[in-house]
Amino acid sequence: MTTLIKNGTVVTAGDTFKADVLIEGEKVTLIGQNLAGEGHEVIDAEGLLLLPGGIDVHTHLDLPFGGTTCSDDFFTGHRAAAFGGTTTHIDFAIQPIGGTLRQGVGEWHHKAEGKACIDYGFHVAITDLRPEVMDEIPTLIDEGVTSLKLFMAYKGLFQVDDTTLFRAMLKAAENGMLIMVHAENGDVIAELVPKLLAEGKTDPKYHAVAHPALAEGEATGRAIALAGIAGAPLYVVHMTCQEAIEQLQLGRAKGLRVMGETCTQYMFVFEEDLARPGYEGAKFVCSPPVRQPKDAEILWKALADNTLQAVSTDHAVFWYEGGVKGRIPGKELGLGNFAKIPNGMPGIEDRMPVMWHHGVNGGRFNANRFVEITATNPAKIFGLYPRKGTIAVGSDADIVLWDPNKEHTISAETHHMNTDYNVYEGMQVKGWPARTLLRGQSIVVGTEWHGQQGGGAFLRRSPHAEVL
Repeated sequence: MTTLIKNGTVVTAGDTFKADVLIEGEKVTLIGQNLAGEGHEVIDAEGLLLLPGGIDVHTHLDLPFGGTTCSDDFFTGHRAAAFGGTTTHIDFAIQPIGGTLRQGVGEWHHKAEGKACIDYGFHVAITDLRPEVMDEIPTLIDEGVTSLKLFMAYKGLFQVDDTTLFRAMLKAAENGMLIMVHAENGDVIAELVPKLLAEGKTDPKYHAVAHPALAEGEATGRAIALAGIAGAPLYVVHMTCQEAIEQLQLGRAKGLRVMGETCTQYMFVFEEDLARPGYEGAKFVCSPPVRQPKDAEILWKALADNTLQAVSTDHAVFWYEGGVKGRIPGKELGLGNFAKIPNGMPGIEDRMPVMWHHGVNGGRFNANRFVEITATNPAKIFGLYPRKGTIAVGSDADIVLWDPNKEHTISAETHHMNTDYNVYEGMQVKGWPARTLLRGQSIVVGTEWHGQQGGGAFLRRSPHAEVL
């Protein structure tokens, strides 16, 4: 079967041009002008932009956390992503405590089996780096997994010490793998949390007090220094604040192979939201926490000037009013104790429209840079380019027909994520997917779902990927 998209404007990280795009099977096979439509299914894209499908490299689907489980699984999360123009994501497979890395990967394959409806890959989140697990790291390349996440926080659960982190960096450097870190000083947090609770400071707003920006900045600088000594590429996840960005800028100025991402919510949700009346602030609890508007402006600038290479979501969704109508427990688990609030926010569906409206329409960067931070850079950094992340002959036909004039009001009433609230409730955006294609197949057309459970493919990624 062949499909011809006619009359659209192709936007890649480097170019913008009017063109027709021919798709044969799952691949783009020809890009040109005035291509004949005979014998093809023709999609008229007049007035629309053709963008590479979005790639979200930081998600958590069907994740057990804090006495409950994320409410989006590999079907509901994938469907929501597709409605928002994202066609690929990379989730975190969690090593079971006392188990092996491959056991974690196997468990996440099981979660995705028969449900996945967009393409996906895995990072491995290391929770127990025993010597035999360290030796297991290079074997993950055979599984198509080339990135490892380690935690500098969550003391007593996931946190690793500097010796362990440095050894993992050395092992990754030897094998062309990428180290990712959650950079917060877990020792500091572990002291602040019980102190605040003992003082009766239990409301959601104290989550930010327990996770100060200086603790994120310190851990970021430490991780960058260790990576520099090890000669390892480093990717700092979910960066939130000036203190952390300054450390990234310093490391990159020194020529170290360090990169970073932020997440959409950090540009729009702030500490004042954690202090909303009643318990509503629990909706916005994540780690690292949301910061101040001044930090958001620094993040926008860092995305524009390539201090930061990507924007993701850290999508980890829980019910606000869990435990009712048959729902699994949710944010209410932290009533009376902010430290027990399940950490995470919904966002996998909203990333592309929100970043387009406030980034491109807002004059912070152009459409090419939007493509770069939402698709092309993630594909390059994580070993998927040029199969993913661009519109080019030979690439997968993951294409979003983007209507730059379509206006939409974001709301939990209309989103497809499996939760009862939306971080951007009531936000009006201009720019919305009109159609989403995954490997040549239309999986979303307007407001209609055409995808298939089980239609998503696991992506084996290549080591020795680019450091941007």
